[in-house]
This record gives sequence, C-alpha cells and structure tokens, in this order.
Amino acid sequence: MGKLKSMEELFEGRHFDREVIILCVRWYLRFKLSLRDLVEMMAERGLSMAHTTIMRWVQQYAPEFEKRWRRFARAIGQSWRVDETYVKIRGEWCYLYRAVDREGRTVDFRLSAKRDVAATKAFFRKAIKGQQRAPQTITLDGYAASHRAVRELKADGSLPANTKLRSSKYLNNLIEQDHRGVKQRIAVMVGFKDFKNAAVTIAGIELMHRIRKGQFALARLGVQGQAASTIWNAVLTA
Repeated sequence: MGKLKSMEELFEGRHFDREVIILCVRWYLRFKLSLRDLVEMMAERGLSMAHTTIMRWVQQYAPEFEKRWRRFARAIGQSWRVDETYVKIRGEWCYLYRAVDREGRTVDFRLSAKRDVAATKAFFRKAIKGQQRAPQTITLDGYAASHRAVRELKADGSLPANTKLRSSKYLNNLIEQDHRGVKQRIAVMVGFKDFKNAAVTIAGIELMHRIRKGQFALARLGVQGQAASTIWNAVLTA
C-alpha cells in the first residue's frame, strides 16, 4: 500500500480546518446531499465555500480515506455473488461491477465503460488482488460473457481450477438488493460528467457502504460507541 502521509502533510496548505474537510467529504459520500446542500449547511455554521471546493476535496481525499480504512478491513467469505449495475456518465450508461459474499459483505467493485469478457476479467483480478485470495464459489446471473470470463480465468490460472461456478437468480438477489445502497446515493448526483471523477466518488460511496455494514475491525482503537467524528479521527490518525 505504501507509506501513508501524516495528517499534517495530507492537509497542509488548506484554508479550512481538516475537521471541516473530513466532515464535508464524509457527509457528501454518506448522505443524499448535493454539493450545494453542503454549501448551505456549512454557511449556517459561518463557513463560506464554493461547491467546487467540496468537489475537489472529494476527489483528493476519498482515495486517501479509503487507504486508511482499508488497514482495518475484516476478511470476507469465499462465496461471491457477482453482478453489474448501471451508472450514467456524460449521458452514457457505464457498468459498475460489484460482488458481495454470502453474508452480504462487500467484496469489491469496479467501474467499466463496457460490459464484456475483458471487463469481467478485470473486475475479478482486482477483487482477487484486493482480497489476497480467490473465491471458492462464484454465483453469476445468466449473462454469457461473465461465464466465459470465469472459464478463461480458470484456464490461465488466475482462478483455481476447482472454483465452483453457478448461475442462480435466487441466490443473486443478495447482490441485487445490495446495489440499492450505492445506487440510491448515486441517483441524487444526477449523472457524472467525468469517468475518473465518477470512479473516485463511487469508491468513496462504497467505502461508506462498507462502514455501515460493519466491515472494519476497530476494537483496538477503543472507539466502540463513540460518535462518528471520533471514530473517523481515530482511523485516519492511526
């Protein structure tokens, strides 16, 4: 993962206090708020800022926050439910590949401009690298390209030959329901204008979704029952 910057380095030169920046980024990714909603909310606290300022904070700090939370990630199961959903970028539909385990915990995600064999393989390679182990079972819908991608990954050794592949609409209801938590936040944004910015923002939304599902082991930080701001400060500074 590489050495993380200190908090002082991370927020060096910023006009606003780091607590304000963290709060704005966290609220934007977590709640159904527009950038202008946040500007108005901060104005009530006596803070004047442009909506573009918050947008830049999201793009810069969401990846940094994800790195710091990742250190506390709990292990997930090896039975993966995989599916794609749609995201509009510059008026065009793109594809968000996502997977959860049998308990509904997020495995990984990947935004793609295409829905094909190559995109599916790229998603699985990212997920396997992130989890540092391959799944024992993969459940897909009936889309042929996804099944072909898994077969090719098994053929080239990226997936174990004994990985079980199955197709079940019933079992994949879990991932389809899980899409809602992410899609409901994205819907308020009324479409992204840039693919890279969309990928960063969605990564931040996925982080908040994982936090809500309790996918991080924070016992050693001693923050059980504390306010969200206290928990975030402990994670980011650890």
